[in-house]
Amino acid sequence: MAAAPAPPQAPPKPTWDPRRPQPPFPWLRPTIRIRLTLLYGGMFLIAGILLLSIIYLLAAHALNVGSELPFKILSGSVSSSTCNFPSQPSASELNTAMNDCVNQQRQHALDDLLSRSLLALLGLAVIAFAFGYAMAGRVLFPLGRITRTARQVAGSDLSRRIELDGPDDELKELADTFDDMLERLQRAFTAQQRFVGNASHELRTPLAINRTLLEVHLSDPNAPVELQQLGKTLLATNERSEQLVEGLLLLARSDNQIVERGPVDLAEVATQAIDQVHAEAEAKGVKIRGERKPAVVQGNGVLLERIALNLVQNAVRYNVAEEGWVEVNTEVQHAQAVLTVTNTGPVVPAYEIDNLFEPFRRLRTERTGSDKGVGLGLSIVRSVARAHGGHIAAQPREGGGLVMRVTLPV
Repeated sequence: MAAAPAPPQAPPKPTWDPRRPQPPFPWLRPTIRIRLTLLYGGMFLIAGILLLSIIYLLAAHALNVGSELPFKILSGSVSSSTCNFPSQPSASELNTAMNDCVNQQRQHALDDLLSRSLLALLGLAVIAFAFGYAMAGRVLFPLGRITRTARQVAGSDLSRRIELDGPDDELKELADTFDDMLERLQRAFTAQQRFVGNASHELRTPLAINRTLLEVHLSDPNAPVELQQLGKTLLATNERSEQLVEGLLLLARSDNQIVERGPVDLAEVATQAIDQVHAEAEAKGVKIRGERKPAVVQGNGVLLERIALNLVQNAVRYNVAEEGWVEVNTEVQHAQAVLTVTNTGPVVPAYEIDNLFEPFRRLRTERTGSDKGVGLGLSIVRSVARAHGGHIAAQPREGGGLVMRVTLPV
């Protein structure tokens, strides 16, 4: 009997984050353009230094600095405004003075040549670096266009295309390949959205019919007790199936782009979530407290309300039996809106934190096996937070329980 094929491997997680904040001095980042500029300018600077050295050596050789004069004075006197000659020199003293004076003038000419050449080299170096920077930008412009399009696509806008013009070179081939990949991705996501819409109708309808039939039978006062008990069990199972379907559909939708955005106050969202869970918290003896300061973000109100509701529900349901509490805080920190939900509860090992965000996973269990939920709450929270450009972090609380922290851009 042939062995079953191995399950497909999940694609590797990206090693870069398109929403990562920019460094304080982006122009200091060693980009390809800066490196090409330094390469072009450095090559010109080295060539200029070599050329200047050759010119200087040739000029020094032509002027014969340090050599004796090709003539000698036998008698007479010489006066000069730039050289010091003795008043009544002998022939040898006059020749020595003339030799020193001419060598001094030669050295002065070479120094003047060197200083002027260095100034010219400095000016040409500035021009060369500016020209190299401009040329590097011209050469790398297609790559910049590809990068900008990739960032827009990373923001869940799959309709963007590069559509690079120009010669049919390697960069245009890369851009065309990237456009083809985006086209296939857009078709795949469109098909997924269509499937989610169809599944939403096909799955909800029979579950709603089953719930209606069960409620009708349970409303019959003459029904036997066994049938009443069976109906309640089936109704609870049907309700659990409805929650599972709603969770799966919400998870699928939140992984796609957020089309409808508007100002949403996390404080208001958290308050609504607390109101919905208040009765359950009172039944369990769990106190809800906290300070909810205004924290307005741009997003989808329904999905953000689901974040707060799932976190508060989990904090209430997975709590201690006596004197439990849940603390819900909202605030703005460092230009980011923060929703923090802290609760008492069982001790959670640090190595189990990542498993809590996986679908159908609970602490120390591989599949759902309790009546507390369907195991999609934290998966939905993480997916919705990512769709809004934020993230969620969890850490164990000392003494038991968890600290859930959702951060969203303002």
